[in-house]
Amino acid sequence: MIVSIVSFACVIAICVIVHEMGHFLTARAAGVHVHEFSLGFGPVLASRMRGATMWAVRAVPLGGFVRLGGLEEEGEEVVPPGGSFMEKPAWKRFFILFNGPLANMILALLLTAFFLVAHGTLDVESTRIGEIMPGYPAERAGIQVGDEVRSVNDQAVASWKEMSEAIRNQAMKGPVVFQIDRSGFLKTLTVDIPNDSGSGVPVFGIRPSLKRYPPHQALSSAFGFTISMSVEMIRNIGLWISGKSDMDVAGPVGIASMAGDAARRGWWTFISFLALISLNLGLLNLFPFPALDGGRLVFILGEIVTGKRIPEKTEGFIHYVGFIILIGLIVFITWNDISKIFFSK
Repeated sequence: MIVSIVSFACVIAICVIVHEMGHFLTARAAGVHVHEFSLGFGPVLASRMRGATMWAVRAVPLGGFVRLGGLEEEGEEVVPPGGSFMEKPAWKRFFILFNGPLANMILALLLTAFFLVAHGTLDVESTRIGEIMPGYPAERAGIQVGDEVRSVNDQAVASWKEMSEAIRNQAMKGPVVFQIDRSGFLKTLTVDIPNDSGSGVPVFGIRPSLKRYPPHQALSSAFGFTISMSVEMIRNIGLWISGKSDMDVAGPVGIASMAGDAARRGWWTFISFLALISLNLGLLNLFPFPALDGGRLVFILGEIVTGKRIPEKTEGFIHYVGFIILIGLIVFITWNDISKIFFSK
């Protein structure tokens, strides 16, 4: 429980701070006055004035906000001349709102690139062996880490998939003859691979090696991965909205449970989880729903296209209603998460 709570707090804090910093830095660059940068909602636990901005930590750690000049009710704030958000041209307001979600997507990209450089991914494009599983035929046959399988029963193999299929097919017929490249020297091994008692299929007992990327290649690969994941998330949301597919939605409790599981599996699993959550947060905030950044962006795009601005009170009311609906959804999803954890068999 403690691991889940601490992991959840770290994930939320990092993702929220990055998101709100995207808004904050863009607002400052555009000349917008920022009253407050807050981590969390509700009563203030700690605060400090830095320049004209109050930096605060609040009691409910489920998000955060940047309070911009010009968005309060009339008479409730003092904004320096030219520092109001609503005084800025539409394109500046657009980027102030857009760069919060963008910051989350950039974080996901950088974390993925860091993962590829420092840890790497399983190299399934080759047959280089990265790990020998104890107690299995590969260990008994003398297979070593770093060996590359060139052929299986005289069938040439170039990828992990080809090798795995060849081993499985040949093992059912009898002993398997491997041609191994060990540091440039070819070696032939004949191995009997019986069916595994647990899975019921032949298991040789090897795992792929890790492939680490140079920084420039890691960035390009991470960019491609981020784009493909974004497209897949958007597609799944579309299928869910249209009723063509079910989607398992997790709230704070569910995310906390997953964060704890990721942390228990190790640092690198946690890094991957953090990247995925940050990407999710960025994309969901661009969803065109009132109170989200995406909902506000719709109003600004409408203003750019029509040249007319919706009255501030009208837009504010729409976002207020959207916020109430979002809170209701969070409560509903949280109850489902609790039910799955405590009441499911």
